Parts: sequence; C-alpha cells; structure tokens
Amino acid sequence: MSCYDRRDLGLLLLRLGTGGVLAAHGAQKLFGWFGGHGIEGTGQFMESVGYAPGRASATAAGLAETGGGALLALGLATPAAGAAAAGAMAGAAAVHVPNGFFAQEGGYEYAATLGLAAAGLAVAGPGRLSLDHAVGHVFDRGWMVPAALGVTAAVTAAVVGARNCRVRRTAEEAAGRQGTLFEE
Repeated sequence: MSCYDRRDLGLLLLRLGTGGVLAAHGAQKLFGWFGGHGIEGTGQFMESVGYAPGRASATAAGLAETGGGALLALGLATPAAGAAAAGAMAGAAAVHVPNGFFAQEGGYEYAATLGLAAAGLAVAGPGRLSLDHAVGHVFDRGWMVPAALGVTAAVTAAVVGARNCRVRRTAEEAAGRQGTLFEE
C-alpha cells in the first residue's frame, strides 16, 4: 500500500509549476533576474499604471510573488502563500483588464490563471508530498484558509480600488487640460 496517491502527485506538480512561475516572476521585480527590471524599474512601471508609491508597490508585489511562489512550491504555509500570490495576481489583472482577456492582446489571461491556481492551492491544500504535511500542518490549519483569503481579498480590494481612483483622476485631469479642438 502506497502512502501517496495520484492526488498528492497532482498537487505536487501543480504547486511546483505554479509556485516556480510565480517565484521567477517575482524575482524579476525584486532582483532584476530573468530579464526583469528590479525594484527601480518595476517601481517606475508600477507608478505609471497607478500603483503609488511605485517602489513600495513593486516591493510588495515582488515579495508576494516570490515568497508566495516559493512557499507554494515547497508546500509550506499553503493558505497564506496561495492567498498572497492570488492577491498579487489580482492586482496585475486589474492593469490588464482594459486590454481584454487574452494575453496576446495584453489582457489579463496570464495573471488570472496564476491567481486562480494559487487560490485553488490555498483551498485544496498542499497534499502529502509537502513541507506542511511533514511538519504536521502547523501552518496549514482549516481556519487559516478563509482567514488568509479574506484578509488578502480586503487588502487587494483596497489597493486596486485606490489605484483605479488614481487612474480615473489622472484621465479626467488629462481630458480637462486638452481644451476644445474647434471653437463654435
């Protein structure tokens, strides 16, 4: 009799793939690895799309992606790791929504896929081939799932909402400065 089943193997593969991609994506922001722009370049980008202050936003996103991704891959603190990564991806998706769904058009497909996979892992748990299982699930209790997802949802809603207000205000100010093209 095996102590692992195909569900455990499936969760391991999903954790390694999703967590690895998220960790690499975050390392681009934090360290400039894998062709990324590091904190300074990412901070400038974040500022340009309405996340202010840019450097702090880049740091928060980079930590959520790198840390959340690494912890997901390891299967450690899975509820918090999945929630953090999902929150970061919700923030990224908000930037891409105006471009539609598909990534080839600059849409939110990629961010949504990573975010949903991370949230799904937070809910499903890491499986038996994980550090959470090895340490007796001390960082993976049932109550931690709704707590982590709830706190992350509230913080993400506040951050994305503030960003959307900044973007809307900037667009209105730009429209007000344009003036009329023709006088009647």
